[in-house]
Amino acid sequence: MIKMIASDLDGTLLLNKAQSLPEEIFPLIRKLKEMGILFVAASGRQYPNMKRMFAPVASEIAYISENGALAVDQEEVLYQDSFDRKVAAEIIEAIIGKKDAEFTCSAKDYHYLMPKTERFREHMLYEVKNDCRFVKSLDEMTDPIMKLAVYEPAGITDESVKYWRGRFSQYCTVVTSGNDWIDFIPFGTNKAKGIREYQKRYGILPEECMVFGDEYNDIEMLKSVKYSFAMEHAKDGVKAAASYTAVRVEGVLRKLIQAEGKIEEVI
Repeated sequence: MIKMIASDLDGTLLLNKAQSLPEEIFPLIRKLKEMGILFVAASGRQYPNMKRMFAPVASEIAYISENGALAVDQEEVLYQDSFDRKVAAEIIEAIIGKKDAEFTCSAKDYHYLMPKTERFREHMLYEVKNDCRFVKSLDEMTDPIMKLAVYEPAGITDESVKYWRGRFSQYCTVVTSGNDWIDFIPFGTNKAKGIREYQKRYGILPEECMVFGDEYNDIEMLKSVKYSFAMEHAKDGVKAAASYTAVRVEGVLRKLIQAEGKIEEVI
């Protein structure tokens, strides 16, 4: 029997660069809760953004945000990772110095931003809909830094991934996150850390869990449970980390609900 389901957002529940969840996911989450199955939203997004996105069921689910740097359950912070500030400063300086690149710096309740363009400022405020604080220097970023991310408006290429990994992979984990972002997170921080925390908290075994993801920042999570689904459009390396593939998360959830939580009748 399945007791916990975790899903990535961008590229998994949010398809085609959507910024709002499909309405059909909310009744599915409510039904899963009735069945005693915990739903965990697991994303590189910030916690306040995720709560707004899941507003109809926000108090009925658990959260892994910032690619595993923060886990929050019923408003209780289970853990919060943080960056070495010297490393964070070097990454920020490198992003500022790279043409067209923008960055976000994640604290628990908001992102610090130093936008180079009004377009990026509007993108973060009105399209992504993040809680933001605008600063002029690292000195103004007084809260613990959980994650850094670089945004390249033309999209992430193999060359840009190679560039950022070459610069900083010896100091932190550098991983793609969606079409336009590369995340920098402390070593040991990933979504699987959050999965293990919830397994421990609720006494759930890995073989009682399902997870869904589509990007390289989901690989540890996909490997951490028995029933892992990579999205059909995911890269080959991501699919290789999963046990199964799925076209849409909602279709698998419907089948699981119809099977009353018996995964053997779904796969």
